Amino acid sequence: MERERTAPAPTRRRLLKGAALATVPYTLLSGTRAAARAGAVDYPSAEWLPASASNYSRSSRPTAYPVDYVVVHVTQETYADTLSIFRDPERQVSAHYVVRSSDGHVAQCVRETDIAWHAGNWDYNTRSIGIEHEGWVDRPEYFTNALYEQSARLTAAICNAYGIPKDRSHIIAHHEVPGSDHTDPGPFWDWTRYIRLVNFA
Repeated sequence: MERERTAPAPTRRRLLKGAALATVPYTLLSGTRAAARAGAVDYPSAEWLPASASNYSRSSRPTAYPVDYVVVHVTQETYADTLSIFRDPERQVSAHYVVRSSDGHVAQCVRETDIAWHAGNWDYNTRSIGIEHEGWVDRPEYFTNALYEQSARLTAAICNAYGIPKDRSHIIAHHEVPGSDHTDPGPFWDWTRYIRLVNFA
């Protein structure tokens, strides 16, 4: 019969070494979580508030499809209600970003590599980034300075990332998408101001 093995007596050095090793997984895990949170957004100023996976198509853009357009939308809902709609798997709608009226805060709901369901035209969905703006087409008070400025910075960053010209042929209204039955962003959206802000961002 084998003799029973006894554990070596704990020394101060062994205890310190064990304590140091015990913290390694936690540190690595914490770093990984922090990196995942930081990497969840494509636009560094955005907050990650994901849409339901039932409301967009996974892709590998720009490899699978080129990104040629930014489509400007107006929510016809509050910021909070828009985010709720995007989280509802029954709604079958999403956009990549939502910009809040009061302060220009940006939420990202769909990764830019994926295809948001925002334009009502599959071809344009595959080749565009959709930005929703909190407000209503007939209530220009929602188009605040903060909303214009923060949205323009976001659009400029998207254009820079994908080589999209910063002009009205490539930064388009939802109503300009072929087959669209929408009117947004509507007659009160100041396109001259917006394109100027995009180009100076």
